[in-house]
Amino acid sequence: MKAAELVGKTKDELTAKLADLKKEQFNLRFQKATGQLENTARVTHVRRDIARVRSALRQQAGVKRS
Repeated sequence: MKAAELVGKTKDELTAKLADLKKEQFNLRFQKATGQLENTARVTHVRRDIARVRSALRQQAGVKRS
């Protein structure tokens, strides 16, 4: 996912996407703990996607972080 894909989305869409990514992150952690995880790079991609969605939500809210 690219940050440009998130620009036109509404707050509700971004919130739903964040929930989906968090569920996927949980499932990946569970697979890793049980030794079933095949694509270890997916964990990093999901973490970064979560950060992108959170950043997009903050931009929409107009919150500045230092």
